[in-house]
Amino acid sequence: MAIFTGAGVAIVTPFHEDGSIHYDRLDELIDFHCENGTDSIIICGTTGESATMTEQEHVECVKFAIDRAKGRIPVIAGTGSNCTRTAIELSKEAADYGADGLLLVTPYYNKATQAGLIAHYSAIAKEAKAPIIMYSVASRTGCNIEPATVAYLVKNVENIVGVKEASGNISQVAKIMALTDGEIDLYSGNDDQIVPLLSLGAKGVISVLSNVAPRETHEICEKFFAGDIEGSRELQLKAIPLIDQLFCEVNPIPVKKAMKLMGKDCGPLRMPMTELTPEHEKTLAQAMKDFGITLA
Repeated sequence: MAIFTGAGVAIVTPFHEDGSIHYDRLDELIDFHCENGTDSIIICGTTGESATMTEQEHVECVKFAIDRAKGRIPVIAGTGSNCTRTAIELSKEAADYGADGLLLVTPYYNKATQAGLIAHYSAIAKEAKAPIIMYSVASRTGCNIEPATVAYLVKNVENIVGVKEASGNISQVAKIMALTDGEIDLYSGNDDQIVPLLSLGAKGVISVLSNVAPRETHEICEKFFAGDIEGSRELQLKAIPLIDQLFCEVNPIPVKKAMKLMGKDCGPLRMPMTELTPEHEKTLAQAMKDFGITLA
């Protein structure tokens, strides 16, 4: 049984102006998602700026989200690292505390061979007893999980159950589904490809768009699963201009600005990320209004 089906939000991490985590605002965001159709919260993923968190901040943030969700929807902890030992320790803490699942991005900069990825994920799975979703996003990490590697790990490591696929390569996704006979929990990692991946058997999406349009992102999946393919496709296509603007600069720069425009100020970005340019803020705001989002 999948950890979740539908739209999981790759939730942003709110910060105070001094850079510390704004837990009161995070609490509000968790309630917002629980009340607006989001099917799972992915805390401390890469959209949550986990790469700039200390290990202590990371663990505290994960535990806070689990406590505040109160079992209303699943909480998946982003616990990946380019250091296998660090990923093991983060994953063990999250699993032991009660995370419903773990999302593990591929090692970045040092990357890995496919044999290295098998060793990396197997080592984490051996020590962290929670369902694991691998995260393949070579555009950010420089490291792709090849379909044969995905299939090997899902078939041979009991608690590795799926993959967040953000390669943008539909052929790669199709090959993963073929090699696993569809016996995998595959999630789209790209908001502009939700429907195409659902058509290949994906369980849903781990979404940036859900931060600002949780109900609509949920409905893209819900309509598809209910057999309303046309309705699902219409929503997907309607969202494309907004999705484009949410990625007009490096994620999560635009989505944090979008939250502020909605009146849900999540504070500054941690350097080396900087604020959205005024020109892009204007086009983002227009795309949000065109989609039907009320601005503050």
